[in-house]
Amino acid sequence: MAQETRVAYGEKLAELIKENENIVVLDADLTKSTKTIEAKKACPERHFNAGIAEANMMGMAAGLAASGKTVFASSFAIFASGRAWEIIRNSICYPKLNVKVCATHAGLSVGEDGASHQACEDVAIMRALPNMKIFVPCDQYETKAVIDYVSKIDGPCYVRMGRGKVDDVYNENTVFDFDKVDILRKGNGDVVLFAMGLMVQEALKAAEELDATVVNVSCIKPCDEEDIRKLLACHKRAYTLEEHSIVGGLFSLVAEIKAKTDITTPVTPIGVNDTFGESGKMNDVLKKYGLTAEHIKEVVKG
Repeated sequence: MAQETRVAYGEKLAELIKENENIVVLDADLTKSTKTIEAKKACPERHFNAGIAEANMMGMAAGLAASGKTVFASSFAIFASGRAWEIIRNSICYPKLNVKVCATHAGLSVGEDGASHQACEDVAIMRALPNMKIFVPCDQYETKAVIDYVSKIDGPCYVRMGRGKVDDVYNENTVFDFDKVDILRKGNGDVVLFAMGLMVQEALKAAEELDATVVNVSCIKPCDEEDIRKLLACHKRAYTLEEHSIVGGLFSLVAEIKAKTDITTPVTPIGVNDTFGESGKMNDVLKKYGLTAEHIKEVVKG
């Protein structure tokens, strides 16, 4: 069943806030869109709307975390990662505080909201921060598992989620290991597709015709460098698939890992090519910018 990852976030957060009285939720006047409204319904006394003041919200989150709370702070990815970056850097990451920045509406799939709201740089700028862990779940089940996981680990985390519906990759019985990349399909050893977020679904659609290995890289930092190296070494060609800029995102991550080895497998990026997006329906925008299974097949076949 197709579902928005942000909806899964709201559902899981509502469960967690009832189970754990130490959890506090903050939002920047977007509770209905980020779906933290579900946590507000469950425990209104531990949900706070900071208004359209994302930097202030992150400062509040830092203060609450310094007081021993587990804090979930949400807004659109463009604001959570961009407008509030300096506060996240100095007030959350530097002191290693227990704040979970859960950002929705990431990437080009925001669609009609256009370039001003299409955060395609957020993973890059969050990766640059010491002490920050980064997760990009691909469907509703992985989203719920990620939110549960980050609620139980200490320190700053960034969780990247989307606006639109995405098909299920996993199911409610899936057991996740976020210390490892997840090999979803094994191919013939020629092509490996490393994907994150909604590009996992596109990789799977393209993989059968290509007989490619498909790898879900949902934990971007810290990442499973050992298995990524092994996968590069045993395939002839590698491709990275991301609804994010190819500068600083998944392509950069895999290329950095390769650069520390003598592996010669070429790595080709498929993502947002150092450009801004534009307004349009989600599927139309993704198609225009080459973030589809058909485009993946064209690139791989050459």
